[in-house]
Amino acid sequence: FRACCMQKICNGCDIAAKKRGMDDCPFCRTPLPENYTVGQALLQARVEKKDPVAINELGEAYCHGELGLQQDTRKAVELWKEAAELGSIDALYNLGVAYEYGHCVHQDRAKAAEFYEKSAMQGCVDARCNLGSYEGQEGNPDRAVRHS
Repeated sequence: FRACCMQKICNGCDIAAKKRGMDDCPFCRTPLPENYTVGQALLQARVEKKDPVAINELGEAYCHGELGLQQDTRKAVELWKEAAELGSIDALYNLGVAYEYGHCVHQDRAKAAEFYEKSAMQGCVDARCNLGSYEGQEGNPDRAVRHS
């Protein structure tokens, strides 16, 4: 994930870029942040512009205690709700996980399935897999197979 332009890059592409001498962002050519403070500032600037990808990423940073932030899953859920309202598929998936396992919200597997379904309908493969598992556990093997 690149805080400068909100793009994700796989490890293989990152390694290939470094082998070619590219030490900056392969997408926007911005120099990589020297520390968490700079990365957090870049991310925060995108959050203030209501970028749903940035808001979701900030939620993940709070959830896992990354970027020098104190772990705060309640704040993460709030940010994911905001990002989901702005159209983030990943935030919908993250909310599904939060409701499935009861992370700072009342555990509600049916509500988790709703979030997974919304995310899966927009192309999130992980949400589709989780939705298939949910349907299987609910005794709906025909629906489960369609998602798996």
